[in-house]
Amino acid sequence: MLGAAALRDRLASGASRPAEVAEGLLEAIALKDGQLHAFSAVEPDLVRMQAAAAERRKGLGRPAGSLNGVPIALKDIIDTVDLPTANGTVLDAGRRPRRDATIVARLKAAGAVILGKTHTTELAYLSPGPTRNPHDTTRTPGGSSSGSAAAVAAGMAPAAIGTQTNGSIIRPASFCGVVGYKPSFGLIPRTGVLRCSRTLDTVGVFGRTVEDVALVADALIGFDGIDPDVAPMAGFDLLATALSDPPAKPDIGFVRTPFWDRADAATQQGFGDLVAFLGPRCVEVGLAESFGSSVDILRQIMTVEMAVSLDPYARRGEDTLSPALTAAIGEGRRTTAFDYLKALEARAALREAVHDAFHRFDVLLAPAAIGEAPVGDQTGDPVFATIWSLCGLPAVTLPLLEGENGLPVGVQLVGAWGSDARLLRTARWLGESVLKGAAG
Repeated sequence: MLGAAALRDRLASGASRPAEVAEGLLEAIALKDGQLHAFSAVEPDLVRMQAAAAERRKGLGRPAGSLNGVPIALKDIIDTVDLPTANGTVLDAGRRPRRDATIVARLKAAGAVILGKTHTTELAYLSPGPTRNPHDTTRTPGGSSSGSAAAVAAGMAPAAIGTQTNGSIIRPASFCGVVGYKPSFGLIPRTGVLRCSRTLDTVGVFGRTVEDVALVADALIGFDGIDPDVAPMAGFDLLATALSDPPAKPDIGFVRTPFWDRADAATQQGFGDLVAFLGPRCVEVGLAESFGSSVDILRQIMTVEMAVSLDPYARRGEDTLSPALTAAIGEGRRTTAFDYLKALEARAALREAVHDAFHRFDVLLAPAAIGEAPVGDQTGDPVFATIWSLCGLPAVTLPLLEGENGLPVGVQLVGAWGSDARLLRTARWLGESVLKGAAG
C-alpha cells in the first residue's frame, strides 16, 4: 500500500527491489481486480520485463530516472505501443497505437514501470465503465478516470494517470478516497491522449499522498512542441516545493460556490467543521453571480468540441454509442458558431474574475463532490469541479472528510493558474494539520 514517493525512496535505497514490487502489485491485481474491474489491460510478462530493466539500471550504476522501478497505471485513453488503447469503446477494441503518448514516453524515460491500462467511461464521457468503488462495490468510483482512482485506492497501483475535462480527476479521487491532482491547463502535453475538448482536457495524477502526485507530475510537465496549448516554460519542481514548509500560515478562502445547495448535509457540516478548525486565516469568500452560469458555459464549449473531436466515431458507428454520448454530440452539432464563441468569451471573463481572489488568498477551499459516492450505475455529479475546470485552474483533492455512511468525501483546494507548486505545498500542510488536529 506504499505510495509512489515512499516506494521510490525504498527502491533507491535498496530496501525494495523492482521485481519484488512488481510481483506484489501483480498479485494484488490478481486478487482484487476480478471484483473491482479497475484494469482493462495488464500484461504480467511485460511488467516483469520493465521491472528487470529498472533493476539492471540500478545494478550497473547507470543513470536512473526519478521514477526508476515505480509502477504507474494509465487511463485507457492514453496511447501505448505495447498495450492496447481502446478508449472505452467497442469501436477501438484491440486498437494498438503506433507510438506512445508524450506522457508515456516521459514516464518510461524516468524509469517508471507501466503497470497496465485502467478502465474509463465510453470515450471519456458519462456512460459508466465496469469499475466498482473499492470502499463499497455497490457504489460508483466516479468517471471518467474511474479505473485509475480505484486502482490506487485498492492498493493495486501506487499512482495512476487520469484526465479531466469537467470533473474526472477530482470527483473519482473524492469518491475513492485518494489524492487527485489536476494541474493548471497547459502544463502537461496531451499528445497521444484521446481528445474530447481542446479547451478543457487536462492530464492529471492520482496518488495516496500529495508527495505522490507531485513526484509523478514532475516527470510529465513541459513543452513537447506538438500540443498547441503547452508553451515553453521553466520547470516547476513540484515535489521540492510540496515538501517544503509554507513561509507563513496560508490564507485560505472558503468558497461555497453557487452550487452549495447540491452538497448533502454531511458534506456541508464537514466543511463547517473544517472552516472552524482552520480559524481566522480561513475566510468565506463569495463568487460573482456570473459563476452560476459556469455549468452551461462549460457544457456548450465541451459539446461543440466533442462533436468535432469524436465525429470519426459517430461516423463509423453511431449506433454503437450510448444515448448520452449521441445526445452530447448532437447538441454540439446544433450549437451555432456565434453561441460557441460567446461561450469562449464568457469563459475568459470568468477566468479574469476569479483571478482577483488570489490577490488575497493563497488557495481557495471548496467541496470536491456533493457527498459520498452514490449507489448505482452512474458517475456522480461533477458540479464542484466545473468552475475550476472551465477556468483552467490547478486543483487538488484530499480525502479528509467522511459522509454519513463513513465513506470518503474530498476537500478540494484550488490555486491561481501556474501556482501548482504552492498549491501542493498548501495541500500537504492542510492534510498534516488536519491529521495532527484529529490526533490531538
